[in-house]
Amino acid sequence: MTAYSELMAFQHDTEALNLIAERLGWDQETVMPRGATAQRAEEIGALETVLHARRTDPRIADWLARAEAPDEVSARMLDLIGRSYNRHARIPARLAAELARLTSLSQGIWAEARAADNVAHFLPTLAEVLALKREEAQALADDGDLYDALLDDYEPGASARSMGAMFDRMRPRLVALRDAVLGAERQPAALDGVFPENTQLRIARICATAFGYDWNRGRLDQAVHPFSSGGVSDSRITTRVVETDPFNCIYSTIHEVGHSCYEQGIDPDYAFTPVGHGVSMGVHESQSRIYENQLGRSAPFTGWLYQRMTEAFGDLGLPDAAAFHATVNRVTPGFIRTESDEVQYNLHIMLRFDLERALIAGKLEVNDLEEAWNTRFLSDFGVAVPRPSQGVLQDVHWAVGLFGYFPTYTLGNVYAGCLNQAMRAAVPGIDESLAKGDASPATDWLRENLQRHGGLYKPAKMIEMACGFQPTEAPLLDYLEAKFKGIYGL
Repeated sequence: MTAYSELMAFQHDTEALNLIAERLGWDQETVMPRGATAQRAEEIGALETVLHARRTDPRIADWLARAEAPDEVSARMLDLIGRSYNRHARIPARLAAELARLTSLSQGIWAEARAADNVAHFLPTLAEVLALKREEAQALADDGDLYDALLDDYEPGASARSMGAMFDRMRPRLVALRDAVLGAERQPAALDGVFPENTQLRIARICATAFGYDWNRGRLDQAVHPFSSGGVSDSRITTRVVETDPFNCIYSTIHEVGHSCYEQGIDPDYAFTPVGHGVSMGVHESQSRIYENQLGRSAPFTGWLYQRMTEAFGDLGLPDAAAFHATVNRVTPGFIRTESDEVQYNLHIMLRFDLERALIAGKLEVNDLEEAWNTRFLSDFGVAVPRPSQGVLQDVHWAVGLFGYFPTYTLGNVYAGCLNQAMRAAVPGIDESLAKGDASPATDWLRENLQRHGGLYKPAKMIEMACGFQPTEAPLLDYLEAKFKGIYGL
């Protein structure tokens, strides 16, 4: 065997073990007995010890030094393996295992605190997680910015400076649009009623099928915080159900379908390799957001969904499909990020971005986090947070150590805006198909131009190749202004 083939055989098993670790996480958030939390934390910690040892195996450096890449794909694989090796080698095995164990445990503590609206129950554990993440950042940063070291795990090449500059450019137009919409004379009605769980889930499955989700390689379950998990031939999605808010279930499902269809769409020849999964969380989020918003909340698709929901639930109290479309896209000063309208969603991310940067830098202590959140939320959104589950406890990310993850949501929105512009120019019949509940013209374009490549290209390069231009926030902001000015008669 050549050095390259030996390295790829070794990497195959590492990728397989990582998928097993993901499956343990999926199980914990969906069907695991509540009493098994401590045991699962030990299991995940032990598996992370094995994974860390493989990712830092000294043979990798030797193989990389001797390996010759026969083509572009192989060269990219070597580059990604080398990047992983260099990053993981800086993190002590003790730290990697303790982070895995603690964040598994923390997830359950967070869920209990959120259900009880008890911040004090969660803060001591969060302080421990934060301390370990700071230690990890210090190991990776080379005396640079600690936050950048963590962000690089989710969006290689991005920085707090570049993200902050993007947010600064976006904020004025978003705030101006939000203020105009909330002050408009025309205001869509809210959906009112009780919508049974089983029927919601049935419609959610219909929508997932409409967007091309392959049920032979996936499944739908419920979780406190919706997520997708896995890859290759086993990519699973979750949703949550609120019986007074069916849009929560339906659009959470479509969102996670976007993530999962990216994984399902990757060239099968890349399975169990470093390019066999999404290239970054920003690109991953572009798929979930374009499925959910530019396609799923479009007038043609909501017209089709209006008929499905009317058939399932009876009279919705809305006169026609146009009123339903306005209700689906209704802008309100809500508290929950995952339920936010498109206009305000990125303002939620900006809040989290600033707070987590302050936490990592040591400028904000965990015990002051709730007050800082509530003060900032009141300033940004004009309403006071009524309880922790609608404020600082609403997201699972910090509980599981995902510091640096939040800005990739907005980057995903920006990428989705670019992709939507390019896709609609290339495929003019998209809306006619969406009106029939068929998203395949759009999803086929996304699969061909982005999804099938997996991690083959760097994030910004991937978007540029798909769109034909360098990514910028302008298409997203233009789309939002055109859409919501139309809905609100501005």
